[in-house]
Amino acid sequence: MQVHWIALVAFAGIALATIAVGIYATRVARTTHDVYIASRAVGPVLNASAISGEYLSAASFLGIAGMVMSFGYDVLWYPAGYAAGYLFLLLFIAAPLRRFGAYTIPDFAEGRFGSPTFRRIAMCFVLLIGIFYMLPQMKGAGVAVQTIAGLPYWVGVVVVGSVITLNVALGGMKGITFVQAFQFWVKAFAISVPAFVLLAVFGSYSAHWEWATSSPPPALQAAIEAGAPGSAWGQPFGPLAERQGQPLLFTYSLMIATVFGTAGLPHILVRFYTNRDGHTARQTTLVVLAMIGLFYLFPPILGLLGRVHAPDLYLSGRTDALLLELPGRLPDRLLGELLRAVTAAGAFAAFMSTTSGLLVAVAGALAHDLYARTLHPRADLRERLRAFRFAALLAGAVAMAISLGIERFHINMLVGWAFAIAASAFFPLLVLGIWWRRLTVVGAAAGTLVGGGLASAAILYTMWAGDPLLPATTWSTLLAQPAIWTIPVSFGTMVLGSLLTPHRVPPDVNLKMLRLHVPETLGLRTDYIGE
Repeated sequence: MQVHWIALVAFAGIALATIAVGIYATRVARTTHDVYIASRAVGPVLNASAISGEYLSAASFLGIAGMVMSFGYDVLWYPAGYAAGYLFLLLFIAAPLRRFGAYTIPDFAEGRFGSPTFRRIAMCFVLLIGIFYMLPQMKGAGVAVQTIAGLPYWVGVVVVGSVITLNVALGGMKGITFVQAFQFWVKAFAISVPAFVLLAVFGSYSAHWEWATSSPPPALQAAIEAGAPGSAWGQPFGPLAERQGQPLLFTYSLMIATVFGTAGLPHILVRFYTNRDGHTARQTTLVVLAMIGLFYLFPPILGLLGRVHAPDLYLSGRTDALLLELPGRLPDRLLGELLRAVTAAGAFAAFMSTTSGLLVAVAGALAHDLYARTLHPRADLRERLRAFRFAALLAGAVAMAISLGIERFHINMLVGWAFAIAASAFFPLLVLGIWWRRLTVVGAAAGTLVGGGLASAAILYTMWAGDPLLPATTWSTLLAQPAIWTIPVSFGTMVLGSLLTPHRVPPDVNLKMLRLHVPETLGLRTDYIGE
């Protein structure tokens, strides 16, 4: 496989810059406030850039364009759901959660219900979601290195995973905030410029649509005859949904998972604690909506261009590498290599920024929820920082090890499953915990366990069984994308469990509801992060 040296240099530049910032961050990350929440001093625009950089992962940068090429416009429910999820954060969750003063979801679980046991249950799901969401980022790293350097898939996983893990272990949240904000603009530049250049060279979007759907060029026709999606590519319930037993059911379940899963992602919720107060948290969410909405205009354009100009990727099963391969189809080879370097830089920025945020969330859960608040509550600052760095190294190593065995799954499918688990475990907990005073610890814990556990079991079975053992039926659809039934089950379990145990409503529930809903200036917030 050919080595693309300009793209390799672009990747090395992003990697070195990331390491440099991480090393510099060791000079400013001196307290737990610095490591966990960047001293709560990040403004709305900077924090929105960092959140967008963290949220727009390998699934958004590489996966959506690759899946549009593979399965058609049916896949656009993914970015629509990713963006729409922030509306729920904006309206119902971001500001109250920030006012409460908890750092992690387990903090909220114990603080709202006064239960250390529930904290540990929530912590287990934070770890599961965080590790699961790191898998598609690691796969993106492997695919990118394989494409631009001709090295085996595992090399990209290990090398890039090690760089990201080291960076987080050194700098924590304060060290990655400016990096993630910078990386958002790198990704925005890296996905928009190739789209404009490729359209200028190859022709209009409408012309490509006609070629791809009605009169495909010879190379694409050959790929279709060899098994690539044909005319169904541009239709509702295209190849992705059609291969399910119930395509409409699958589509609705996917929409529900991506919309509600955003509100349950631990690494996104942690970011709101870096804002000064609930008002700035709401401002941050509004800016994020605009930023990611702009970004998602470009993946479908590139997916369509790939269908026409890179149909060989169908035959090699490498559509996830579309953004890195498409510039090579330009007649001007130098221009193509320069554009490939731009997209390579964006791809590495994508999985670096997202994996960094996930590692902070996972390491924070281990060091803060398990070590500092459960095992060693009297640990001093140095011991807590040491625990955080060890936890980051451990979580990164586990994610890299698991990622070596998931190469066969599409990046966006892995992300969709992580969203389904987050939506089933934490979305009902946050909505009811913030807005329903009668929620008890029994109902909340039972709903989290039942909803998150059923979603995890269904997804793990689907990954293990695969298509040969799981025919396309209604049941297989419900297992392959379980959010449509696991979220209602979680809500129902929480409500029923709470109604059956009214004596377990926290005695100070009114004070806690005030902390969630009144301005911070009244001084009711509890700070869960000590110096």
